[in-house]
Amino acid sequence: MDIGELGTIIAITVITYLIGHGAKMIPQIRDETIPAIVGVCGGILGVVGMFIMPDFPAHDILNAIAVGIVSGLASTGVNQVWKQVQK
Repeated sequence: MDIGELGTIIAITVITYLIGHGAKMIPQIRDETIPAIVGVCGGILGVVGMFIMPDFPAHDILNAIAVGIVSGLASTGVNQVWKQVQK
């Protein structure tokens, strides 16, 4: 994986982090469902990224979904690390 491929994964992680942050602001959405929301959004973004980004690390639908889901769930991990650092 080169730096260009890493940039696409970071982009999905940042976008899903912002989606999760937005979901956190909606009172009807429980905190337990936010990882699922960012995972699904990441999977969708992974497929979109495969078609519009020439340097996307996956070249088939299943791998693109997997890359997106992992990137989305990584945004939840980034959020948790940030919370622990602030304590």
